[in-house]
Amino acid sequence: MSRSSFLTFGAPSIGEEEIAEMQAVLRSGWLGTGPRVAQFEREFATYKGVSAEHAAAVNSCTAAIHVSMVAAGLDPGAEVITTPLTFCATVNAILHAGLTPVLADVDPVTQCIDPDAIEAAITPRTQAILPVHFAGRPCEMERIMDIAKKHGLVVIEDCAHAIETEYRGQKAGTFGDFGCFSFYVTKNVVTGEGGMIIARDESRIARSKVLALHGMSKDAWHRFGDKGYKHYQVTECGFKYNLTDIQAALGIHQLARVEDNWNRRRAIWDRYQHAFSSLPLTLPEQPAADTRHAYHLYTIMIDSDRCGIERDDFLDQMNARRIGTGVHYLSIPEHPYYRQRFGWLPEQWPNAARIGRQTVSLPISPALEHQDVEYVIQSVSDILAGSAP
Repeated sequence: MSRSSFLTFGAPSIGEEEIAEMQAVLRSGWLGTGPRVAQFEREFATYKGVSAEHAAAVNSCTAAIHVSMVAAGLDPGAEVITTPLTFCATVNAILHAGLTPVLADVDPVTQCIDPDAIEAAITPRTQAILPVHFAGRPCEMERIMDIAKKHGLVVIEDCAHAIETEYRGQKAGTFGDFGCFSFYVTKNVVTGEGGMIIARDESRIARSKVLALHGMSKDAWHRFGDKGYKHYQVTECGFKYNLTDIQAALGIHQLARVEDNWNRRRAIWDRYQHAFSSLPLTLPEQPAADTRHAYHLYTIMIDSDRCGIERDDFLDQMNARRIGTGVHYLSIPEHPYYRQRFGWLPEQWPNAARIGRQTVSLPISPALEHQDVEYVIQSVSDILAGSAP
């Protein structure tokens, strides 16, 4: 069984609506931050159930996290507790904000940060918690918010995987002081590069918008629009983190199809769960009854003792069958930069270390056709059975 074309991991589903909107932007003469960004902010805020004044579009989730921590007014060097099972951007944003990352291990089943580990990591220098809704599964936000309230901590939710996620009827990103979202090319709403901040406090989101564009009081649309030139003031030292209308043109129509795409990913996720149930794999835990999983990633665990193959050999064999896969993630302490800077060792966070050494993410894009999904299933089965590609 083979295929001629490579099955790209995380390929986006782009429709004619996005293409037409992109053409309209190019013909409009306005390519930077403008009316389509404002529309995207409004519509995303509506989807998350918050007012438009509480959303700010930026150029990445990394920027969203960075700006949120600056806007929160945390003390220089203050400690921020986060998960070791995340992309490096989560920790890097803490460092860029002049803060100190502290890692708390994950629950071995949900793979989200463990609230007990959070509480154990709190010191007098702790000022924030940065939970990551891993793979689209919500963290235990009730426990986390109780801990934050008890210790007077800011909560900044990393929702890069969690646009559609809900916990006990409440949408991810609306629990904490800030919610940060990603629209990277592999995400559930795609703008190529892009992100969004939503904040509970209107003054904090207003500051976030200023920080995201050099610290200026007005963006280009409000300076050079058809109502005449408007002077601006630089009110603080900000960043170049603005989203453009070119990107928002994609996001507007991606967001309009977010539920259809969610349903398609859920169907693929369920098909994998059924097809792999008899294989010697550890499969992702079923979503809890009182939550909504975003189905952003489908992750299996390759334990060499059970599967008869090393994880990296499995990745190689999937690639030989022309299937793209991912690793989400090697734990943060596996990377040399953090080991050298902080002296961290992976074994200090054993659950994250084990998961990072065994995990494989399979394709789950809504762009997958039925035959693509069945080819992935057959390939996984063949590899575990020792069949040649």
